[in-house]
Amino acid sequence: MIQIPSAWQGLELIIEDILDRFQIGRDSCIEFGVEFGFSAVVFSNYFKNVKGVDTFSGDVHTSHKGDHYTQTKHSLASFENIKLYKSDYKDWIKQDVQQYDFAHVDIVHNYKETYECGLWAVQHSKCCIFHDTESFSEVRKAVFDIAKKTGKTGYNYPYHHGLGIIV
Repeated sequence: MIQIPSAWQGLELIIEDILDRFQIGRDSCIEFGVEFGFSAVVFSNYFKNVKGVDTFSGDVHTSHKGDHYTQTKHSLASFENIKLYKSDYKDWIKQDVQQYDFAHVDIVHNYKETYECGLWAVQHSKCCIFHDTESFSEVRKAVFDIAKKTGKTGYNYPYHHGLGIIV
């Protein structure tokens, strides 16, 4: 773990349970919305390879504004299985055709963006989680709309700002 403040704190305690319960492989994970890397480090404990995709510039819902790619890259340098990519999800999903064991979506907390990124992530992973389903009703709505569209099962874990799970 890394010692940084994060709205994700507490969720690190359930990731292994999710992976075990749904029999998710441990090779590859993609994360959209790295910010300062708390969740990426959590995933690095369970996956051989973690890709973190973010603009590293904050958004309307974050308190930090401005480019923090270099700071995050430096903080995560000792985690050799994490690779960071400075990219908007829109550009990323146009070119990535890989399938992943696990995906995490924690981007701008609007319906449109969460749905668009999340649909791609669900279609390219065995299990996808979404942070902030309790903090942002638009995120929760997108999660259950994606589950319905894809015919997969959606769950909501209501603690630590909420975690949507589609498997």
